[in-house]
This record gives sequence, structure tokens and C-alpha cells, in this order.
Amino acid sequence: MQVIAFIASYGPWSWIVAGLVLLALELVVPGGFLVWMGIAGIVTGLMLFFQPISGPLQWLLFGSLSLIAIFVWVRWSRSRPPENDHPQLNERAESLVGQVVALQAPIEGGFGRVALGDSVWRVSGPDLPQGTRVRVTGSNGPVLRVVPADQVAPSTNA
Repeated sequence: MQVIAFIASYGPWSWIVAGLVLLALELVVPGGFLVWMGIAGIVTGLMLFFQPISGPLQWLLFGSLSLIAIFVWVRWSRSRPPENDHPQLNERAESLVGQVVALQAPIEGGFGRVALGDSVWRVSGPDLPQGTRVRVTGSNGPVLRVVPADQVAPSTNA
């Protein structure tokens, strides 16, 4: 109750100060939510300079602005893919798409093995004898999908 009385006694300035405090707290507790709540507090305070609003409506305005700002921020941030100068970092199998390699072990029953780089990979594809040159066309987790190299045009990713 003292917080409400404090805010009521200082009017718009209490909302602006509360907004600035929330913005400052974002530096200590990062996450993005306090930024939008702080901006909502400042906007609420600025609106009170132009139009007096009763106490409960001030809280309703602050809460509504906070929720709307957070909702818009979350939607916007989820719609943007993260920028990365190494888009295939930690996606080692995807970085091998397009490479041509000889089968180290024949593909029998849908699975075989190839040696690529410093690893031996399990591959899936049509049954083929050992030594057949295959092209990596994709991956399913740690299993590379391959086809005979002469069946597919070279990929531009290789």
C-alpha cells in the first residue's frame, strides 16, 4: 500500500522514476522484459502530464502497455532468425552436403559407412558395394543420406 501511496503522491514523476528504475534493473537482470516494463512506466508517466487518470486506471494502463510491448517484442524477436557468420556451426552433418566420397563399408539394408574429414559417418541410401562414390544429399541427425554420385548433379553448396 505504501508503494501505491508513494506513486499517487508524486503523480507522473513517480511513474517516470519507476520506469527508469526498471530500465536500470535490466542492466543487472538482463532478459528484455524489464526494458519494456520500464518504457511502459515512462509512457504512463508522460500520459499523466496530459491527462489525469485515476490510480487503478494508471496501473491498468501500465500493465496493458507492458503486456502489449512484451508481446510485440517476443513476436518480433522470434520472427527474426539469429544472424550468424557461421550458419552451419554445430551442424556438422549439414556442412557435408554435396561432398562426394567413396563408401568405406557397403550400404546393406539401407546403411553403410563413409570416412569424411576426421570422422567415420553412418550413411543411409540404396544398397551399394564398398568403394562406390556417393554424394551426400542431406542428413537425418548423425546419419548422412547419400545417393550414387553419378545420379545427382553437383551441388552448389559443396
